[in-house]
Amino acid sequence: MTTAPSAGAAPIAAPRTSAASTPEAVARERLAARRAAADALAARDRTLSRARLAVFLAGVGAAIAVFAAGVLAPGWLLLPLAAFVALVVRHDRVIAARTRAERAAAYWARSLARMDGSWLAPGEAAGSPARPGPRDGAPAAPSAETGERFLARDHLYAADLDLFGRGSLFERVCSARTRAGEETLAAWLAQPAPAEEVRARQAAVAELKERLDLREELVLVGEDVRAGLAPDALVAWAVAPESDTRVLSPARRGIAALLAAATLLALAAWLGAGAVALPFLGAALASLLFAALHRRAVQPVIHGVERPLRDLRLLAQILERIEAERFESERLRALRAALEQDGVPPSRRVARLRLLADLLDARRNQLFAPLGALVLWSTQLAFAIAAWRRASGAAVPRWIAAVGEIEALCSLAGLAWEQPGWVFPSLAADGPCFDATALGHPLLPAGRCVRNDLRLGPDLRLLVVSGSNMSGKSTLLRSVGVNAVLALAGAPVCAAALRLAPLSLGASIRVQDSLQEGASRFYAEITRLGALVRRAEAEPPLLFLLDEILAGTNSHDRRIGAEAVIRGLLARGGFGLVTTHDLALARIADDLAPGAANVHFEDQVVEGRMEFDFRLRTGVVRKSNALALMRAVGLDVGEAGGAAPQPGGEKPPG
Repeated sequence: MTTAPSAGAAPIAAPRTSAASTPEAVARERLAARRAAADALAARDRTLSRARLAVFLAGVGAAIAVFAAGVLAPGWLLLPLAAFVALVVRHDRVIAARTRAERAAAYWARSLARMDGSWLAPGEAAGSPARPGPRDGAPAAPSAETGERFLARDHLYAADLDLFGRGSLFERVCSARTRAGEETLAAWLAQPAPAEEVRARQAAVAELKERLDLREELVLVGEDVRAGLAPDALVAWAVAPESDTRVLSPARRGIAALLAAATLLALAAWLGAGAVALPFLGAALASLLFAALHRRAVQPVIHGVERPLRDLRLLAQILERIEAERFESERLRALRAALEQDGVPPSRRVARLRLLADLLDARRNQLFAPLGALVLWSTQLAFAIAAWRRASGAAVPRWIAAVGEIEALCSLAGLAWEQPGWVFPSLAADGPCFDATALGHPLLPAGRCVRNDLRLGPDLRLLVVSGSNMSGKSTLLRSVGVNAVLALAGAPVCAAALRLAPLSLGASIRVQDSLQEGASRFYAEITRLGALVRRAEAEPPLLFLLDEILAGTNSHDRRIGAEAVIRGLLARGGFGLVTTHDLALARIADDLAPGAANVHFEDQVVEGRMEFDFRLRTGVVRKSNALALMRAVGLDVGEAGGAAPQPGGEKPPG
């Protein structure tokens, strides 16, 4: 199979590319354009820094001329001050544009690293502490989210298939920059979707695949959102509390407006028409009393709006970009429609809240404060903000969820674009079925990935895989499992063709002991096997991947226990692969034929070196390389041996 496993910033112009350009060529063109833009902006940054210093020194000289020498009028100080302020504003814009260009360059550098395999150092597996450096002449790959926080100890396959953590599938695929996007993608990888859902995602991914500008811009805007957005706090604020409904009700809002209007009219009559002051004093007293009665409900609203507004403004940057897009696939159209409420897009709703917050800031003006108190300024705006929450607050979780799903789809679309040789799998109506042509491991570079055909179905539900150490048995299991995860998440797969039916997935590949729980590796393995047997009792059929089953016990118990477990899984409708070094277990496939078969990997000793071709062959392996490997690392194991026993215990002839 394989070897071992800103808002306000100027937009960045996309380079012109021909329709026949390869993804790598397009990415390199875009990377060069982004780096050129970043270099030009860096030069402008340095120029503006020197200009600011020069203007500052000129201002100091002017101040000396005005206050020490008295040769200039004070008005001359306005010139360097105005110039300095203009330079600061311009400099901030250049810095923002430079940051955006550098982020864009990092985005395309990482895309190239994913395409050529340099995102992961050779031999690095999930959980490795080191990160790879760039190859000579290759762009540096920026760090990415590993998704380690999504790794649950009791998940039936996440750790076995390297779904999360350093060097994982999540790290390879994820381009999301919001927490919602990362959580959505992680959920898709950890739980197979129904067939109709998979088809809907495939159509959306196929459409987003060529929308390079959209995917890039969502990542760039998402960097700001990632740094500043607290989605849990935003959702908690957006859902109106009971006090909003009971105390800050629309009826009381109307009373506040009437009191403010009455106070203004009475004040105008008193000052402008010479009327007596008593009506004004009465209206003002009623307004102040109303404000006092509602103070406890109003204060949390007016003091608690600043952080949610900032978060909403960040979220609106992504929402505005999505609003500008017109989609064709049913899923993307539904997500786009979910953002709107009564035909009003989220950006306009957020702009309304921003206006209310800006008006609220007027209460801090000392000249306006007395009039504001008379017309219930803060109270009325608190009512308006509460009304906004009642009208739009319930949509905020929906906005965040839609952004998360679009980001997850863009992550899968990036994978599809970067790997044009991969295919979307077809979904069979009935199972069990996993029929793959030229299947490879998605996390291995193309140059190191050896592909094999593999077919499991109603007539052949078990493959027992034998072979020497390092020959590719475990990688075969992971190749099947990871491609099944991608297929049922709606992504393309590393294969020339794949047809599969809806399935659940379970594996026992990287089961470990636990010092904290006092569990041995053998106990952890049989616990996992028990969970797989129970899972096989439910629909859809379980695809099981068992590596060196029950290797932690003696050969007699292993043979009896393994056969019982495998028969139990098959009896419950499961299907899958089992690897083993114990060739006596190969008899299980013979006993269950034609519903089971033996396959194997081979190795050759060439000039004293072990060589593997990682090609899957039919039948049982006839030799072992364990002694040769021990000798290769300097262990004295003698010269005898090297041949594996035949199933049943006999030695092979010759």
